[in-house]
Amino acid sequence: MKFFVFIPIAFISILISCSQQNSPNRKKETIIYQSTDLIVTKLSESVYEHTSFLQTETFGKVPCNGMIVTDNHEAIILDTPANVESTKELIRFISNGLNAKINSVVATHFHEDCVAGLNEFRKLNIPSYANQATIELLKNEPEKLPQTGFKDELILEAGNKKVFLEYFGEGHTKDNIIAYFPDENVMFGGCLIKEVGAGKGNLEDANEQEWPETVSRIKQKYPDVKIVIPGHGERGGKELLDYTIRLFKK
Repeated sequence: MKFFVFIPIAFISILISCSQQNSPNRKKETIIYQSTDLIVTKLSESVYEHTSFLQTETFGKVPCNGMIVTDNHEAIILDTPANVESTKELIRFISNGLNAKINSVVATHFHEDCVAGLNEFRKLNIPSYANQATIELLKNEPEKLPQTGFKDELILEAGNKKVFLEYFGEGHTKDNIIAYFPDENVMFGGCLIKEVGAGKGNLEDANEQEWPETVSRIKQKYPDVKIVIPGHGERGGKELLDYTIRLFKK
């Protein structure tokens, strides 16, 4: 049975670790929705993290992160949840819980944990976007195929807020992009960025040689980033960029 909970601020300390409590970037973080398949955490005034779960043969049940940006009852979603049912659940929550219209959904690369739910958005006539290379890689999988591609940069809007989608180079995959929300200095790094302490993970489609250089270019362009959301694991600050660079320079 699925369930959801709205958790008052008084219980935040139970839900997050000591290190999170001590970080100035995490004072506003609150889990506002939780079921067996989906967690939505409010990170700031306009930004939420969604976490779903992908069952894999190699790594077991893997938490998969995405990002939501909202403004004036409109929303942009970065990466679909990891399966169809969790995607339906997220769409319902954004529509009913956040009272927002979904303007667009973005796939940050071609793997299942980014595109599994794209067809659910298509059914609702919600536009989907990705790197043109992502579309090429998915051309034989119509239910997972984003509708509109771009090469280097694309700007999407939710209300009066802008989200920048950018391609910096190869890393986890040849097509991986990041999203940046400059109003609050929040970055969704997707699987290109690792949580601190993580291993290298799935390297099946990776370019390990280019990976640290790609992340170095991101760090150089966005030195003021405050919150970084990785594709898997614990979010943090710019230390996630530094860790990813060191990990793949070894």
